[in-house]
Amino acid sequence: MKELTTQQLRKEYLGFFKEKGHTVIRSASLIPDNDPTVLFTTAGMHPLVPYLLGAKHPGGTRLTDVQKCVRTGDIDQVGDATHCTFFEMLGNWSLGDYFKEESISYSYEFLTEVLKIPSDRLAVTVFEGDSDCGADTVSASVWEKKGIKKENIFYLPKKNNWWGPAGITGPCGPDTEIFFITDKEKCGENCSPACDCGRYVEIWNNVFMEFFKNSDGTFSPLSQKNVDTGMGLERTVAMLNGYESVYEIDVFRPVIAFIDEHSGKKDVRGARIIADHIRTATFMLGDEKGVTPSNVDQGYILRRLIRRAVRFARSLDFDATLLADISRMYIDEYEPYYEELKINSEKIISELNLEIERFGKTVAQGMKEFEKLLGYIQNNRMSGKAAFRLYDTFGFPIEMTVELAKDNGITVDVEGFEKAFREHQEKSHAGAEQKFKGGLADNSEATSRLHTATHLLNACLKKVLNDDNIQQKGSNITAERLRFDFNFPRPLTQEELKNVEDAVNAIIKENVPVVCKEMPVEEARKLGAVGVFSSKYGEIVKTYTMGKYSMEICGGPHAANTGELGHFTIVKEQSSSSGVRRIKAVISGAESESKPE
Repeated sequence: MKELTTQQLRKEYLGFFKEKGHTVIRSASLIPDNDPTVLFTTAGMHPLVPYLLGAKHPGGTRLTDVQKCVRTGDIDQVGDATHCTFFEMLGNWSLGDYFKEESISYSYEFLTEVLKIPSDRLAVTVFEGDSDCGADTVSASVWEKKGIKKENIFYLPKKNNWWGPAGITGPCGPDTEIFFITDKEKCGENCSPACDCGRYVEIWNNVFMEFFKNSDGTFSPLSQKNVDTGMGLERTVAMLNGYESVYEIDVFRPVIAFIDEHSGKKDVRGARIIADHIRTATFMLGDEKGVTPSNVDQGYILRRLIRRAVRFARSLDFDATLLADISRMYIDEYEPYYEELKINSEKIISELNLEIERFGKTVAQGMKEFEKLLGYIQNNRMSGKAAFRLYDTFGFPIEMTVELAKDNGITVDVEGFEKAFREHQEKSHAGAEQKFKGGLADNSEATSRLHTATHLLNACLKKVLNDDNIQQKGSNITAERLRFDFNFPRPLTQEELKNVEDAVNAIIKENVPVVCKEMPVEEARKLGAVGVFSSKYGEIVKTYTMGKYSMEICGGPHAANTGELGHFTIVKEQSSSSGVRRIKAVISGAESESKPE
């Protein structure tokens, strides 16, 4: 097999699918547009949901890209052989174009002819079928015809081979997953890709979206059948090179070496955590949507990652000020593919250094709190609740508290800490589920109208505040309300908020048509459209215009005219993060929402 770098795999993948008639599209922001279910883009399909549901994409019906993604659900496992918080997802899509046979044929050709993986080192899984949908014999037949051995084709249930929907309702369907067969022996007679024994390593997933799950739990065939695939770049490079860990690949090697060189102690897991967290922080800080450390939403995750990296740096006797040097290494590595890192490089380094400085002060405060707690210690043992307070309030990891306690001749109730930690996680998860409930990128009339209202809000903020530099820094829309983040240095006055409301409602009252046009990105720029512009000036984009008031590059969904919005009301204005304000608003008096077909 080929020895590939991450740069080579990106090039090979995009080039292959471009030759197969796919349009190469740029990576979307790490901050999802109008998706109430997640804080970050966690897969390549997130930015494409409107098109998977039937909207026309400017790039056509065949697309491919490398999407930057962040997943933080497994943050405590980062540092092992496979887990990363930031990763790149290679993907190709068919929007009502080709389906199972062509998709599988492309995957097989790329793996065996481009990457030179012998077919007998590949195993695949397909859906075994149930009362909702029959077994996916079509996919199994195509794989066998292509050259996969019958004994390497596994039928597995829904929990293994069915994707979606992301919410209660939405598009979904069976998938076929592709695995590399390692040299590890089978764990038993029933060993399969469903095992965690390590014999099978997943490298690609092809999802066949052919159903819509209804609110009553039934499934209806989709009029547009789609293919959505995903291949993790880092994991695939590690597998192809025979590495035991993703942290051995080319983008991590110099960073790990730098950490080892400047550390007073050797700790493989700690070095990996620092390398991972600073890479993720670099991409979050450099994102076009302007994420900065804060105590809410994306900013909170960013703050947690930076501070966790600092804590592990301290444990390795690694100077935390050198974390900025690691960030610069990542900027140099990735800027040829993600120009936003170069554009925002000064911001990345300054915000990173500022947060490191802030955390230094927090640790100093935590040490004072620790010394206070010593006066309340009974039986030479610190309670689990006290240890958790040090963690939750001051960012002290339990290992740090145990070490400090040992220096003072006392022990820590670690089991009590873990109990308090689990209770905190359960409450946090429950809160997150409540906060982000709803379908993925809901395209109902209610959310379409609220999405349209964010365009008007953006335009009216510029007008009322007399500031053309105002830009959207993030949005989150449910069927009940909109949330809009924008750059501005101070709170808005009540008079300013009232003027913004009145300006939006005046446009709504005019019943202005919402006109969608496709055009080259350079033409949209010249016309004054608002949006994040790609460096690929030949790319076709969609622009939504509302008379003389608003023109934005956007993927939808939108109302047909402003009159559908009813009445716009701002319910709250607050700080989101440093230099970023947040407005929450609702609309009322619009026609009742219709149910999706």
